[in-house]
Amino acid sequence: VQLQASGGGLVQAGDSLRLSCAASGRSLGNYVMGWLRQSPGKEREFVASMRLAGRKIVYADFVKERFTISRDYRKNTVYLQMNSLEPEDTAIYYCAADRAGLGSSSIDYWGQGTLVTVSS
Repeated sequence: VQLQASGGGLVQAGDSLRLSCAASGRSLGNYVMGWLRQSPGKEREFVASMRLAGRKIVYADFVKERFTISRDYRKNTVYLQMNSLEPEDTAIYYCAADRAGLGSSSIDYWGQGTLVTVSS
């Protein structure tokens, strides 16, 4: 399985971005797909995830209804719509997939990171 992340960029505070994570190689069936991020000098943290079968969605507390995770089944792609971005959201965002969830230190599949930079 390969995960291809895209959509990062440089924006101003209050702007929006949509990240995409396209999965290829085989069907991920009932996997959980989503996003983690790592800001400079900080540990990697969970952002949002969706179980592909059943669509159970989990968000980190700091998302505060600003971010929305969604899926395009036909494109085998998961999206993260990020609105009202804040400078604190500046980070490398990683797409990931795991059979159990994205809360553990051991995750089955990782995509490359995409950099999001939010200027004040």
